[in-house]
Amino acid sequence: MESNRQKKIGSVLQRDLVDVLQNAATQGGMKGILISVSKVNVTVDLSIAKVYLSIFPNDKAKELLVGIRSNTPLIRHELAQRTKHQLRRMPNLEFFVDDSLEYIDQIEKSLKGEDDPINNPDLLGKHKKS
Repeated sequence: MESNRQKKIGSVLQRDLVDVLQNAATQGGMKGILISVSKVNVTVDLSIAKVYLSIFPNDKAKELLVGIRSNTPLIRHELAQRTKHQLRRMPNLEFFVDDSLEYIDQIEKSLKGEDDPINNPDLLGKHKKS
């Protein structure tokens, strides 16, 4: 259960991270890419912030995540500059891809009968029973 302080810090980081990442993407010459921060979880000691990103189109998600992770110190510095009047100490950032929309889409296709895992057991992936 997150405390109110953790939630407030998470929302401040989420709001500013969207601006930082979108500006970096447009300045980097990446057109047609949408990066949104779906969730930020801050640990109890406020030292680590887990950032979940939704990246559209999905085929570029892994490539962008590698680039974002390699530029984490620069992103953290930019965030520190933006939040210096709100936070005393900037937490370390850990980035992850939020694939919940992809998962929901897969479930909807299964329910509509487009991708039926009963008729095609290969769709089950790692949950496939032998």
